[in-house]
Amino acid sequence: MLSDRAPTSPGALSDSPAGAGYPGAMDYVSALLPPVVMAVFFVSLIVTIVKSQGGPNKAKEDAAVDAALARADSTRQSSGTTEA
Repeated sequence: MLSDRAPTSPGALSDSPAGAGYPGAMDYVSALLPPVVMAVFFVSLIVTIVKSQGGPNKAKEDAAVDAALARADSTRQSSGTTEA
């Protein structure tokens, strides 16, 4: 008799697709895991960047950037090129 045999597929254990034996349940996890992991790492990267701004070396870094910009500006003015 057919009714005496065990079901041949895990999906046959319940009528609903989200039942206990649904074979596609792991597909959701494997599809969502990489974006969730990347989002967590991205947020932690942004938090690290924001936290590292400023601090005791801020004036030193700003002075280095200002000096580089002044040097580039003086080189451009001495060569006679102007921006429109």
